[in-house]
Amino acid sequence: MNIEEIELFLERQTVKAGQHVRIDFKKRDPIFGLFIKTNDFTDLKSKNFWRIVTATNMAEYQKTKNMNLARIFSGSDFSKLSVKDIVLKS
Repeated sequence: MNIEEIELFLERQTVKAGQHVRIDFKKRDPIFGLFIKTNDFTDLKSKNFWRIVTATNMAEYQKTKNMNLARIFSGSDFSKLSVKDIVLKS
């Protein structure tokens, strides 16, 4: 996906509590997580890179706001973005 498509998704979609963004990739399994805005957001966005906290690290991130829990992904590897409810496995 290109920068404009991802930006449009982020502007139009509201991720509520109990939801994550499902990020489908062209060549790998999808992940669930949230896009986060940090000091370098504009710089990363200009290069089509996006900082994402995956669902597995979300609880820890919400407690600590530790940026090391986020990963940077290339938007050119994305094939589809959608908002999904979280299904907790027990």
